[in-house]
Amino acid sequence: MNNFVFENGTKIFFGKNVVRNLGAEVGKYTRKVLLVYGGKSCKLNGSYKKARLSLEEHGIEIIELSGVKPNPSISSVREGVKLCKENGVGAVVALGGGSVIDCTKIIAVGAKYNGDAWNFLINRDSAKAGLPIFTVLTLAATGSEMNSGAVITNDETNEKFDYACQYMQPKVSFLDPTFTMSVSKWQTAAGTADIMSHVMEQYFGDVKGSFIQDKFAEGLLKTCIKYGPIALADPENYEARSNLMWASSLALNGLLSAGHAYPWAVHPIEHPVSGFYDITHGAGLASLTPNYYRYVLNEKNASRFADFALNVFDVKNIGSDMDIANKGIDALEKFFASLGLPSKLRDLKVGNDKFEEMAKQVYSRTQFKGGFAELSINDIVCIYKLSY
Repeated sequence: MNNFVFENGTKIFFGKNVVRNLGAEVGKYTRKVLLVYGGKSCKLNGSYKKARLSLEEHGIEIIELSGVKPNPSISSVREGVKLCKENGVGAVVALGGGSVIDCTKIIAVGAKYNGDAWNFLINRDSAKAGLPIFTVLTLAATGSEMNSGAVITNDETNEKFDYACQYMQPKVSFLDPTFTMSVSKWQTAAGTADIMSHVMEQYFGDVKGSFIQDKFAEGLLKTCIKYGPIALADPENYEARSNLMWASSLALNGLLSAGHAYPWAVHPIEHPVSGFYDITHGAGLASLTPNYYRYVLNEKNASRFADFALNVFDVKNIGSDMDIANKGIDALEKFFASLGLPSKLRDLKVGNDKFEEMAKQVYSRTQFKGGFAELSINDIVCIYKLSY
């Protein structure tokens, strides 16, 4: 296990009706907030009404920014930054899933920045400050409610990039599993795949002696395998929704990567796909992940994939590591299919004419050398083709 420093500054309120504490927590910082959300879903599931009520009861003035879309765009960020600066907003509240939270995070640092917020993502400009961030989660998927990262799309250039800094760590997040009960089957399935992908990105590496992180990761993956299908079959099953929601947070709050940090691969390969084609991120990951694993599997790393097959999918310990590894990858693909997710990019109406352009975008931003598998631009193109 490698040396590490672990700190997570997000306070979590978990359970039914916890959003009633929102106003009191926000009131410790400001009396005026920007409330950021997407479409009608937050009004249908009751989270919007409850969040506003709590804020109003504590005398918090509310400025609203609505219409944030999946794969949140820099144009929404810019609009939010403008509202913060014009109205003297003292904090931001994200009401939604990862897209809304990511958008809100960049708004928070953009409101304290003199330039265009896209500079954080394209030029890696360093944020020097940020507004306090609060989140009310309505979708279990990205883990953005408990980390300092965000991913934003430039809707003019089709670029989709990530950024992280300490000023984007939420102060407080409110996790009420009942808010996820109205989430569609498609988004529930895609969210489950996203959670699993976050875990697997950290699980597959060659850092030695990280037994405890491995077991945390395997436990989270088995949680998704157990409760993803239950949530699809019985959307109002509180046990399933609560386990998925907490798994989402634990998957990407720094716990799994502590002492086991490793460059990611599938996420950066997927980002330009959803950047160009505006597909659901989790569905893109489901299409790419098994095929990426097949592409990078070799005799050197087969034992790691065999561990995954044996400990996560309970594959029988018969045959060589390569045999067991392939069965584990097949089991992963079959599980995603059982959730109703596609195994090929073409099923998501992704074209095959931009693979090289997307691969170059990935390669310009991602450090594959020294990672679990060293990839060239051509390798990335081959993975797109294999997944098509």
